[in-house]
Amino acid sequence: MEAAAARLLDFSINPFDVALFEQVVEVAYDPRNAQQIPASHVLVQLQEHPDMWTRADAILEQATSPSAKFLGLQILNEAIKTRWKVVPEEQRQGIKNYIVQKIITLSSSDEVMAAEKQFLSKMNLVLVGILKHEWPHHWPEFITEIVNASMSNEILCENNMHILKLLSEEVFEVKDQMTTAKTKTMKEALNSEFVKIFQLCEMVLNSSQRPSLLNVTLQTLQRFLTWIPLGYIFETSLINLLTTKFFPVPMFRNAAVECLTEIAGLSEHPPEYDPVFVQLFMSFMTQLDQIVQPDTQVLANAYMDGGEETFIKLLALFFSSFFKSHLRLIETPEHQPALMQGMLYLIGISEVPDNEVFMICLDYWHIFANDLYSSETAFGSGAGGPLNLGGMGNGAAMGGGNARKQLYQQELLTRVRTVMISNMAKPEEVLVVEDDDGNVVREIQKDTEVIAQYKTMREALVYLTHLNYDDTEAIMLDKLSAQVDGTHWSWNNLNTLCWAIGSISGAMSEEEEKRFLVIVIKDLLGLCEDKRGKDNKAVIASNIMYVVGQYPRFLRAHWKFLKTVVNKLFEFMHELHPGVQDMACDTFLKIAHKCKRKFVTLQQNEPAPFIVELAQMVPNIISHLQPHQIHTFYEAAACMLSERSLTTGGVAGSQPLEREVCLESLMNLPNSTWAQIMQQAGVNLEETFNNPETVRELVKLLKTNQRVCTAVGPLYIHQLSKTYTDLINVYKYYADQIHLAIQNQGEDAYRHALVKAMRSVKKEILRLLTTFINKCGEPEAPPAMVANSILPELLAPDMNSVLGDYNRSIAQVRDPEVLTLYSTAIAKLPMQSNGGGLMA
Repeated sequence: MEAAAARLLDFSINPFDVALFEQVVEVAYDPRNAQQIPASHVLVQLQEHPDMWTRADAILEQATSPSAKFLGLQILNEAIKTRWKVVPEEQRQGIKNYIVQKIITLSSSDEVMAAEKQFLSKMNLVLVGILKHEWPHHWPEFITEIVNASMSNEILCENNMHILKLLSEEVFEVKDQMTTAKTKTMKEALNSEFVKIFQLCEMVLNSSQRPSLLNVTLQTLQRFLTWIPLGYIFETSLINLLTTKFFPVPMFRNAAVECLTEIAGLSEHPPEYDPVFVQLFMSFMTQLDQIVQPDTQVLANAYMDGGEETFIKLLALFFSSFFKSHLRLIETPEHQPALMQGMLYLIGISEVPDNEVFMICLDYWHIFANDLYSSETAFGSGAGGPLNLGGMGNGAAMGGGNARKQLYQQELLTRVRTVMISNMAKPEEVLVVEDDDGNVVREIQKDTEVIAQYKTMREALVYLTHLNYDDTEAIMLDKLSAQVDGTHWSWNNLNTLCWAIGSISGAMSEEEEKRFLVIVIKDLLGLCEDKRGKDNKAVIASNIMYVVGQYPRFLRAHWKFLKTVVNKLFEFMHELHPGVQDMACDTFLKIAHKCKRKFVTLQQNEPAPFIVELAQMVPNIISHLQPHQIHTFYEAAACMLSERSLTTGGVAGSQPLEREVCLESLMNLPNSTWAQIMQQAGVNLEETFNNPETVRELVKLLKTNQRVCTAVGPLYIHQLSKTYTDLINVYKYYADQIHLAIQNQGEDAYRHALVKAMRSVKKEILRLLTTFINKCGEPEAPPAMVANSILPELLAPDMNSVLGDYNRSIAQVRDPEVLTLYSTAIAKLPMQSNGGGLMA
C-alpha cells in the first residue's frame, strides 16, 4: 500500500495510473480487507492534494468501477466549489467543455441514460456548481444553448430539464450557498431569460409524446411557479393544460397537482386574476369528480390499499392551499356546490387514518375555524373583524359572519369536530401512554411535535365549540356512551375523547360546563370501577386526572365533586402502575393551585377545613410514593396554606384557619424523622452523619422543606425557626468532613460517593435558605426580622461557616449555590437593621 500511495501521490508521473487508483478504492471500500484502513488514508491524502483535480478527467474516462468514477467526480466537484477562482482561465474552459460534452454523451440514448442514471445526476450537479461561478457574467449564452440543444433531441431535453430544475432550486431555494449579491444577479438573469425556458416547456407540454420528458417538465415547471412573472401563469394556456390534459392522466396526475398547488397558494396577485382562480378550482373539481369520490372509505382505501398515498397527500395540500388563499372567491351562491364538494373532499381526507395526512389538513382546519369564529364575532359586534373571510366587511358574499357559519353549519362542521375529537393529540400533562408493543407505560421523553400538535388542535376545537357548543357536547357524550357500554371501547378511543374534553375547558358557560362535566366525571369514575385489569385502570385513571385538572372552575363551584376527585387522586397515589402516581401528584398540585381557597375554608357539612383532615392523612397517602412524588405532594399541600383570604369562601361564621398550626401538623412526619436523626447524632455524631442512608434521608427531607417553602411563602418561618440551628450545624459538620477528606486523600476525594452525597446535603441547605430569603415578606417574615435572624450566621468568620468554607475550599467543591444565596440576601434583605430575630 505504501508503494501504491507513493506512485499515486507523485504528480510528476504521467499518465495517471487509473488502474492502480481503482485497486486502492476497491480495497478502501472492502471492510473485510486487512489493508482497508491504509487504503482509506491514501484516498484521504489524494482528495486533500491541491492538484488531484487534474487527474479527474482520466479517472472519469478510464475507470470502470462506479466507486472510482464517483470519487473522481467528487474530487472535481470539490475543486470547483473551493478552487475555481484560482484555476487558470484556459483550464476552467477545458473543465466546462469536458463536463458539457460528457453530459451530452451520457444523454445520447435511452439505454446509456438508464445505465448511467446516477452518474449523470452527479454530473448535472457538477455543471450547476460551475454555473454558480460562471453564469451569467462568464457564460451569458448558457440558457440559449441549453434551450436550443433541448429542441433538437428529446432525450437530451429530458436531462436538460433536470439541470434547469437544479438551477432553479439553487437560485431560489437553497440558502447560504452563495453571496446575496450573486444570488440576486442569478435571479435577475433567470427572470430576464425565462421566456426562452417557458417556450421550451410549453412546446414540450403541447407536442411531446415522451412520458418521462413530460413528467420531468412538469416537475421543473413546479419549481419555476414560485417565482416566475404571473403573466406566464394566468395569461397563457398553462392552467388549462394542467387541469384538462395532465391531471386526468394517472402517470402525470401527481406532477400536475403539485403544479396546481403552487398556483393555488399564490395569494399576492392583482384582482383581475381572481376569475382565473375560480375557473381553476371549478375545472379541477370537474376532473376530480371523475377520478375519486369524496367518500371517507373510498379515500382511505385509495390511500391504504390502492397505492395512491402521494396523490391523497397532494389533494390535501391543494385544497388547503386554495382555501387558505382564495376561499372568499368561491363563497358565493353560484359556486357553493363546488365549495361544499371541495370541503367534503378535505374532511374525507382528514379522516384517512394517517397522521401525516391529518397534519396537512389540521393546518387548514385551524385557520378555517379561527377565521369563521372571528368572522362571526366581528359580525355580531357590528365591527369589521381582522379575519373576516368574506372580504367585503360585514356584508360578505354570503351575507355576513352568521350567514358564513350557516353555510358550513350542517354536516361539514360536525364532521370537522368529530375528526378533531377522534384524532386529538396527547397533552403534555398526560404521562401514561401506550408503547409500540401495546403496553401501557410511563412516558420517558416528551414528544415536542405531539405537544405542538395538541396545542393547534385544542385551539381549533375551542373555536369550533364556540361556534356550536351543543354539537360538540353531543359528539363527545355520544362517544363517551360508546366507551361506557363497550361498543367502541379502546384505549385510543378513550384517550382521544378525554384529551378533547379537557382541551375545550373555558369554551362553554358555567352552567353548560356543570351539566356536561357531571355526566363525564360520573361516567369515567364508573368506568374505572367496572373495568378489570391494571392496564385498563391505568388508562382510565390518567384520563380522569387529566379531565379534572382542566376544569378548576367547575371544581371550585362544586365542593363534593372536588373532594371526591381529590380522594380519588389519593387512591391513584397507591397505584403502582408506571406513570399513574406521577400524574396523580402532578394533578393534585395543579388542583391545589387553582382551588386552594376551597381546601382551607370550612365547607358545608364538613367538620373542619379539608387541609386539617389532609394533614392527618399524610402518612397513609404518601406511603407508596417515591421521594420526588412526595416532594410534589408536600408542595401541593403547602400551596393550599399560601391562601391568605381565609375569612371568606366557607361556611358563614366559621373561624379562620390557624395556618401556623396547620403547617406544623402537615410537617409532622418529616419533622419527626429530622428530630430522630438529630437525636441519634447527639449520641454518636460521626456514625450517624457519615452513614450513607442518613445522608440520603437528609437530602430528601431538605428537598421536601424547600418545596414547602416555595409554595407556602413567608409562613415557612415557623417551620424554619425549629430547624435553623440544626441546619447550620449540619452544614458545618459536612463542610469539615469534606475538607478533611480532601486534606487526607487528595483533591480527587471530591469524586468519592460519600463526599458527593455530603455536598448534596450542603447544596440543599443553601437552596432552602435561598428560597426562604427570596420568599420572605409581611406579615410573618418581614425582611428586617429575617436579616437579624439569618445574617449573623451567614456572615460569621468561622472556617466552617458558609463564607469561611467557601474561602478555604478547592475550586472543585466550591458550590455556586453559595453565591446565589448571598446575591439573594443582598437583593432581598436590609444589610443594616436592629432588633432580634425569630430564629436568633
